[in-house]
Amino acid sequence: MQLDPHAMWALGLTVFALILFTRERIPLETSSLMVVVILAISFQVFPYQNSAGQTLRPVMFFAGFAHEALVAVCGLMVAGYALVRTGALDPIGRGLAKLWSFSPMLSVLITLLVSALLSAVVNNTPIVVLLLPIMLNVAIRTKNSPSGILMPMGLATLLGGMTTTIGTSTNLLVVSVASDMGLEEIGMFDFFMPAALAGLIGIVYLWLIAPKLLPNRTPNLENSGPRIFTAHLHVKSGSFADGKTLTEIIEKTEGAIQVSGIRRSENTFTVPLPDAKIRAGDRLLVRDTPTQLKEYERVLGATLYSKGHEVSDDNPLSEDSQHLAELVIDRGSPMIHRTLNEVHFSDVYQLVTLAIHRKGKVLENMPQGIAKTPLRLGDILLVQGSNESIEEVKNRGHFLVLDATTELPSTKYAGRAVIIMGLTILAAALGLVPIAISAVAGALAMVLTNCLKWQDIQRALSAQVILIVVASLALGTALTQTGATVWVAHEFVSITAGMSDRVIFSGLMLLMAILTNIVSNNAAAVIGTPIAISIATQLGLPPEAFVLAVLFGANMSFATPMAYQTNLLVMNAGGYTFMDFVKAGVPLTIIMLVAISLIVPMMYGF
Repeated sequence: MQLDPHAMWALGLTVFALILFTRERIPLETSSLMVVVILAISFQVFPYQNSAGQTLRPVMFFAGFAHEALVAVCGLMVAGYALVRTGALDPIGRGLAKLWSFSPMLSVLITLLVSALLSAVVNNTPIVVLLLPIMLNVAIRTKNSPSGILMPMGLATLLGGMTTTIGTSTNLLVVSVASDMGLEEIGMFDFFMPAALAGLIGIVYLWLIAPKLLPNRTPNLENSGPRIFTAHLHVKSGSFADGKTLTEIIEKTEGAIQVSGIRRSENTFTVPLPDAKIRAGDRLLVRDTPTQLKEYERVLGATLYSKGHEVSDDNPLSEDSQHLAELVIDRGSPMIHRTLNEVHFSDVYQLVTLAIHRKGKVLENMPQGIAKTPLRLGDILLVQGSNESIEEVKNRGHFLVLDATTELPSTKYAGRAVIIMGLTILAAALGLVPIAISAVAGALAMVLTNCLKWQDIQRALSAQVILIVVASLALGTALTQTGATVWVAHEFVSITAGMSDRVIFSGLMLLMAILTNIVSNNAAAVIGTPIAISIATQLGLPPEAFVLAVLFGANMSFATPMAYQTNLLVMNAGGYTFMDFVKAGVPLTIIMLVAISLIVPMMYGF
């Protein structure tokens, strides 16, 4: 089969995009918009005409911004955020926590089942954000390792998200793209049974086997937890450190302190040689636990440095009313790729930032200081402030708060939020209105009933999700319009020639599962859906079944921490390593592949 030059370009750009999406140094939002712009410009400069003589309009690549699936995703993100913002899910969390006093083994099973059920109708990120602090606090109180429950709980939400069209944004995209290509629209619960049956097998694995595969990890989340943070110690005039050599300072701390650098001015950094003389105004870059950082502050007469000035009486660090807390930069945080200065963190939240923890990477150098260090997804801020300030941060829902001292938020609007979300889902499930309409109507109802304020909506919406959806739809349009999907399907059928239909079905699902653990699951789903329909058409098999192969495969984000945002949250909270996800996630992927490969073909008669 001859491949058109424009089709070759679309395929090449798709491969480039998938690689670009894995680059940590380039924000996903930037990569996504870059792909859309390159597509539009290239097809404007080199116009493409199909076999019917019609010219592809480059502006079509921006159509994703108005796509029904993206509208539905945004509406559901806002409605789901309202459930968290009002504390509507907190009674469930508190109930699960109480179960641990009766039967830990049974409570694990019920936690997994509840996590999966909630994720079938609510985005799994707020579910994980709700349950993480609860499970961690239970682990701290019972002096047990949280590793046996945190990752299984996170993976259970992924299983639950596979069961309905609104469970994940990936499902909505697959269903919408398939509908755009002429397939009969898949209903909200049309694939619930195969997903639920396979998911139950996965839940049993997560309950009984996965905890045994995971090493014990110490709960690192008490206020004096052993995480290593990077911070500056400001040397005050007349303090012990003023005028001493670095060697003398090290001896004063009994060899405990490790100074990575000495900052003399805004733009001057001095190498920490043993005979380097420390003077007033210097800032020592150190790395240690929260407890040790506070001890260095006391022994050396220095202060932990934050936001360009010493901590003063207006912003105390050591009063009895002050508490330490750890804030995770999660997907809904306004801090991603921004600095503390840019968002006026200390003024807005009334908290002092003492240090930053970055999983898997030592922050050896913060030349601009803590306040000017761009933050990343998964970073953890060690902050100090009053109990009221920490409580307010939790109520705002801007961060995942990993402390064991404050209560879960709850408001008088929680009941309203639950009713509105229920009506939103019910209207779409009964076919009264499309999910895009019911989701947006639900989001508006949350605002009108004071469950949300308008400023909350911008926090609920994720620029990453929006732009990766638009980029994926643009790539899907290019591949479909140029005939690249037909070519890929033809090659796939040629390679699998002679194999049984079930093996081909499983092979496609395995391909999607591999892609979703390396690149964006939305990208894998949107690109894979038209290819799956072409494969089914060439084989004379039901296209709906192969669309489900893409949907289920793209949801199997089990084997790597970067495969899905909730995996990153769980990784940071539980102290897991990359290989921990491989150990627990790969067997789960195999279980789901085998189960779905048996159930779905049986449903569609091949």
